[in-house]
Amino acid sequence: MSSVFEQSVTLHRPRQAAPANPQPAERWSVDAIEALFNLPFPELMHRAQTAHRENFSPNQVEFATLLSVKTGGCQEDCGYCPQAARFDTGVKATKLMEPDEVRLAAQRAKDAGATRFCMGAAWRAPKDRDIEKVAELVRTVKALGLETCATLGMLEDGHAETLQSAGLDYYNHNLDSAPDFYGDIITTRDYQDRLDTLARVRSAGVKVCCGGIVGMGETRRQRAGLVAELANLTPYPESVPINNLVKVEGTPLADQADLDPFEFVRTIAVARITMPKARVRLSAGRQQMGDAVQALCFLAGANSIFYGDKLLTTGNPDTDADVALLERLGMTRSAPEAQP
Repeated sequence: MSSVFEQSVTLHRPRQAAPANPQPAERWSVDAIEALFNLPFPELMHRAQTAHRENFSPNQVEFATLLSVKTGGCQEDCGYCPQAARFDTGVKATKLMEPDEVRLAAQRAKDAGATRFCMGAAWRAPKDRDIEKVAELVRTVKALGLETCATLGMLEDGHAETLQSAGLDYYNHNLDSAPDFYGDIITTRDYQDRLDTLARVRSAGVKVCCGGIVGMGETRRQRAGLVAELANLTPYPESVPINNLVKVEGTPLADQADLDPFEFVRTIAVARITMPKARVRLSAGRQQMGDAVQALCFLAGANSIFYGDKLLTTGNPDTDADVALLERLGMTRSAPEAQP
């Protein structure tokens, strides 16, 4: 690869040492990634397609389901989030779901074709007793033969190990934005808090699901900065969810201008080029995209979607519509990953 795209600076990295045997990864500068964003659209799509085809079947998409197992009441002030207690969004706070409830939801997801089941809980940081309860939920889902994922907020020492022992395959903890834009969106934690949680997850041997949100008012260079942070993690995440802001009444970003859909497709393509072996997931905002933009995202290298009628508290395309879209495109659902 041309040296213009090689990493030339050391970015803000977790303080914890990298795990043994990290996957090989390119080192990417923000300038190099911004240069990718600036390519003519056909050239960018060609490069993304090439990277995709070298690592995955271009005609297969992973189906994952996300369930909110504990909704609302979060102490954070994330400007995009309807679950923040300080925002009046109409979201009702609930307690953590019981294992039997989660088992039924996971079985329905499996029957509908999902291979990964993700559980989200609106905590700033779970307590030890919360982790023990979620570990039971992980065991419940794992017993059905599904891949398991959880997103619970910041983790303390020992939490990731408890979840790993229960059978957790992935932990989701998004960086959300570039470091220089983060303070415009969130003030109740800092960027290093997020990096520290990711380091704890890696240290415990749990795979990382980590991406961000675009369309929050950031510049293209700041989108490049987000991708640089993700691509320069060692190793980079196995799953990279790219979210398009869903504007919710009552949140500070409710009136944010829409992102150009081609800019979203560019973000998918750049993520694919810089993290060629990752599952790049179309996440929040699919309902607003329409079929044509989603199809462009698949061409740009997206090969995973959240499948179901709701993402935590916001809408998602109907499951039948997802299946119909893949059929129209001649694409299929991918089989679950082989378990160790």
